[in-house]
Amino acid sequence: MNYNAMKKADLIARIQELETQVNTTMQVTDCKVFPFREGPSMGHMKALANIILGDQFLIRGLRVMEGENGLFVNYPIDPFFKGDEFRSLCNPLTRTMREHIESTVLEKYQQSIATSTEAANG
Repeated sequence: MNYNAMKKADLIARIQELETQVNTTMQVTDCKVFPFREGPSMGHMKALANIILGDQFLIRGLRVMEGENGLFVNYPIDPFFKGDEFRSLCNPLTRTMREHIESTVLEKYQQSIATSTEAANG
């Protein structure tokens, strides 16, 4: 399906249709998070993450970021894009998929922070 050629109303209808379907093949089946040590040079970026969807599709370069409203997941951007804004290489089309990915990555991030804190204290 060519999403670029679709009209906006058709695209919105297709996204709403996808949101109503329960798709178990696109669940996050593996997640690896690599937290950074606290330091002034990292800024708002707290970790990098790689996920695997449905044991078939790998997404590298997800970033765990600290924002005004707390932690969120940022998707990899195209380093060769010459526009005024950033352009994501990949991003979920539905809210449910975005929330699923974000909750999985942030949960794994919290676990990795907790284990590294325990190892430092223990």
